[in-house]
Amino acid sequence: MADRGAVVMRLVVLHVPGCPNAPTLAARVAEVVAGRARVEQRVVHDDREAADLDMHGSPTLLVDGIDPFARADQPPGLSCRLYRDEAGALAGAPSLAQLREVLVAGGTREE
Repeated sequence: MADRGAVVMRLVVLHVPGCPNAPTLAARVAEVVAGRARVEQRVVHDDREAADLDMHGSPTLLVDGIDPFARADQPPGLSCRLYRDEAGALAGAPSLAQLREVLVAGGTREE
């Protein structure tokens, strides 16, 4: 039986085959949610699938079907995705702090 106070989110890491940053993103998300949610991974094979899933490069995190890191000017696609960390440096995945901000604000923390 599920805890009635727990918030269940669907977390999916979308990535192209062999994306070197997908394991990093999945591990960071798993660390932030610490067992409160399952992190799925889905391989995306073509541009049509990327567009259908609203994937903005590899890797992309979807939280209940929404990419919380997407910019309005960022089209869907299979390209390698880069993120800016808190200091403005480019990285292959959001930082733990950025993920905590998005996932805690989204409700993965049990109260």
